[in-house]
Amino acid sequence: MELQSERLCLQTIQNKHAKEVFDYRSDAKTNQYQGWIPKNIDDVYDFISNKVSKSIDQIDTWYQFVIICREDQKVIGDIGIHFLDENEEQVELGCTLAKTHHGKGFANEALSEVIRFLFTDLSKHRITASVDPANIKSIAMLERLGFRKEAHFIKSILIDGIWVDDVIYAILKDEWTNKTKKD
Repeated sequence: MELQSERLCLQTIQNKHAKEVFDYRSDAKTNQYQGWIPKNIDDVYDFISNKVSKSIDQIDTWYQFVIICREDQKVIGDIGIHFLDENEEQVELGCTLAKTHHGKGFANEALSEVIRFLFTDLSKHRITASVDPANIKSIAMLERLGFRKEAHFIKSILIDGIWVDDVIYAILKDEWTNKTKKD
């Protein structure tokens, strides 16, 4: 599967992407708010083979796109989509971008295309994102995309033996439609 935006191509993650994914995902400092930081390349192969759904829109699975810069064809990040419920109308998004590509609008562009696809092509009703409240840049981006804060859970997620807070942002299909009409 492939989605296109002005500067980016989003493709289904495959083993051929493993080295590039490892290069940016293994940076523990940049990815301090991520729940998964691979220790070695085999962790990435295992993730691709055993943790990611091979087809999109399967209940209770994660589907993973890699974000490819069209200019140089390099993998610069990834977006995970968690298909949550039995009604198949709600999803959760997660995004990781290589440090060298922060602040250039790539995450916003990639997420905008995925959100458009989820609401338009897959007719989803609601999209959520779980974010550490200390991750203020990601929160600002979600708000620019039209997401609103719905909940703040105190010390609700255990990451590497430390309990951390979790903030949930969400956007409904009609909110996205209204926002894109204004833009």
